[in-house]
Amino acid sequence: MVRRFAGATVLGLAIIAAPARAADAAGGPPPAYVTATTFGVYSWNGAYVGLNLGYQWGKVSNSGFNPSGFNGGLQGGYNWQTGQYVIGGETDLQLSSADDMFAAYKFSNPWFGTTRLRAGIAMNNILLYATAGLAYGTGKIDFGALTETNTHVGWTAGAGVEVGFAQHWSAKAEFLYVDLSDHSYVLTGTTNGLASAVVRMGVNYRF
Repeated sequence: MVRRFAGATVLGLAIIAAPARAADAAGGPPPAYVTATTFGVYSWNGAYVGLNLGYQWGKVSNSGFNPSGFNGGLQGGYNWQTGQYVIGGETDLQLSSADDMFAAYKFSNPWFGTTRLRAGIAMNNILLYATAGLAYGTGKIDFGALTETNTHVGWTAGAGVEVGFAQHWSAKAEFLYVDLSDHSYVLTGTTNGLASAVVRMGVNYRF
């Protein structure tokens, strides 16, 4: 399952980087929006904010739930760059439609967020990075007229690519594995946690 998610992310990353590669293969200059001369030497230093939209597939431990759905939200962070090396921190908050029915029960994940370190290598306006950190979110169980919610805390890790297409703007494609650890639920009579694969695209504005 994770291979399928990672494959979808790789496809998104390829789409972002394709124009520059195509121009290289043709022996001509890349399009103006990806050339160094457009912005001089591209800098990843500083603060940024942005929006993202994606999809998640998950599995709830100790149950038959396999929730999936769209998610979207806000992110913000700060980068420090030394030569080709970029390190920074990013936090995001997502609203999610991921849910699933099993027997008379419904499990949903109305929201989740992450706070992560990012580290990568920049090739002028193209940044390849890995990321890992803290994850948190809500699990919700519905059983008839009864509802139970719990806040879960866990971890996340992933990778992505970000491409600057103007001096202050960049687009990214990212894969995250998000593990929200087990929490006791009265309605299910057991502990349940949610592990999800998230594929998303986003845009950032750099200050």
